[in-house]
Amino acid sequence: MLQNAGPIRLDPAHVQRGSLVRSARPRADLQEVPMAFEPTDRSSELPAFFGAASLDLDAFRRLCDRKVDPADYPHAAEVRHDIPIYDGGDARALLASADGVVSLRSEWCTALRDGPGVIAIAGAFDDVAPVDRSTDVFRAIVADERAAGSGHGDHFGNNERIWNALQKVGLRDPEAFVAYYGNPLLALAAEAWLGPGWQMTAQMNTVKPGSDAQAPHRDYHLGFQDPRIVAAYPAHLQIASQYLTLQGAVAHVDMPLASGPTRFLPFSQLYPAGYLAANDDRFLDEFDARCVQIPFAKGDAVFFSPALLHGAGSNRSSHDRIANLLQISAAFGRPMESIDRRALLTAVYPVVARRLADGSLDAAGASAALTSAADGYSFPTNLDADPPIGGNAPETALQMAQRGLDEGWATDRLERELEAYARRRLP
Repeated sequence: MLQNAGPIRLDPAHVQRGSLVRSARPRADLQEVPMAFEPTDRSSELPAFFGAASLDLDAFRRLCDRKVDPADYPHAAEVRHDIPIYDGGDARALLASADGVVSLRSEWCTALRDGPGVIAIAGAFDDVAPVDRSTDVFRAIVADERAAGSGHGDHFGNNERIWNALQKVGLRDPEAFVAYYGNPLLALAAEAWLGPGWQMTAQMNTVKPGSDAQAPHRDYHLGFQDPRIVAAYPAHLQIASQYLTLQGAVAHVDMPLASGPTRFLPFSQLYPAGYLAANDDRFLDEFDARCVQIPFAKGDAVFFSPALLHGAGSNRSSHDRIANLLQISAAFGRPMESIDRRALLTAVYPVVARRLADGSLDAAGASAALTSAADGYSFPTNLDADPPIGGNAPETALQMAQRGLDEGWATDRLERELEAYARRRLP
């Protein structure tokens, strides 16, 4: 279970400036970023472009002064440090009815968009066996990559990172993949923020004892760009970009506060010029003064807006901190990682079919697992070779796999259909 913890104030000497998925590098001087262009339509409060002059620390503070009213999140078991915390068992019970799905999905969307920007699910996995099995697969992959000389550290430099863990686990152990990603609560969180056809990616991260904290940052897309590049994007597009990705993490071990679970600044995703502010030390100092942490137990999950200022904490425990970092993209967004979804779907499909047949996986779990593996969007494609039939959009690989389950296809039939599907989409 999640336990009580107070807001955390960090010693800046133990904060490493760097993003969640890349090595630390010096920040560009914000004086190099142009001044904001003023809107020609004075009825709009949003400039055409953000610049250094757009950064207003007092406005940022006012946003972050907000407090969560528990009445706004009636399905949450509790609200701790402005983070709504949901009981996984209660959430699963709501999935049993269409009204329950709509109500919980709407509540999560509201929390991520208009509320604190973060939700936690205590007991997201009612059985941690799939988590433990995936952890074993992670360790085997790390050992193999290290032996092959292909393993790479992470943003801390001396820890363990598995890039494209989604595909690597799915191809190595499809049973583990289906047991893990067949979790309907993971799928509901993705759908609440991104709608149907979302695209899952994942990276395992093991943070060793003694590792320092990250600097606060925003995430992919624009959170990984130089501020001069950020400033070149119109203000409305900077704001829109945060709605194309959902960040998440599953705890693969218990994470007490001493192990450094992620620090959050609730409501910071609401600051319009936040991608530039994340490169300004005044805002980072504000984060350090206000950020909160909650501990996690194995099998808990957290989901948050990529625009929320956050950063991993210092691991001052004697144990590794192991998490599966989920980065989920909207169907029409660009994921950060390239996934061979055809190979992944081919590996996962027979496991889903068998488990559906023997009753060890229900329809919601099958849908969650297939959506995590497959391409669920019709475009881009070659409309000469792949025209829409009976509608305005061609069939997706996800729809094809679901049709294959309905019609009882063997795996070799799916492979042939996916081969033809891939050829049709070529220019």
